[in-house]
Amino acid sequence: MALYEHVYLARQDVSPQQVEALTGQFKAVIASLGGKVAKTEYWGVKTLAYRIKKNRKAHFTLLNIDAPPAAVAEMERQQSLNEDILRILTLRVEALEEGPSAMMRKRDDDERGDRRGPRSDRGERGERGERGDRGERFERRPRRDESARAEGEAL
Repeated sequence: MALYEHVYLARQDVSPQQVEALTGQFKAVIASLGGKVAKTEYWGVKTLAYRIKKNRKAHFTLLNIDAPPAAVAEMERQQSLNEDILRILTLRVEALEEGPSAMMRKRDDDERGDRRGPRSDRGERGERGERGDRGERFERRPRRDESARAEGEAL
């Protein structure tokens, strides 16, 4: 059987218990068609990057699935009919991730490193406001007098 990572977004209006019930329904569909759900993670309510069907937030849930493609297709079909589901994404993977997903790990465990440290691709900036030598500069001519402009005189 094939391995899949499946994420679905549910409307923020539904309660977390209703999201768990939806997850139970989808797990039952997978099980009835000969597959199994290896891991389920509820990521909570998160802000969306843009509005989806007039919603600014959504409940995120991840399912790691080991099932035939027909079972996943049937689950996706049922999700597309459900009004509480905003978006779905299913990816076929070579191996299912063990342990918590990247969304559930703490920021300290992340491989990205310290995000607040100095950037290594830039040199030191020195004191704020410090400017280097600006080189030769030409002399500016004096500004026109305001009274001369009002009378229409030209320099």
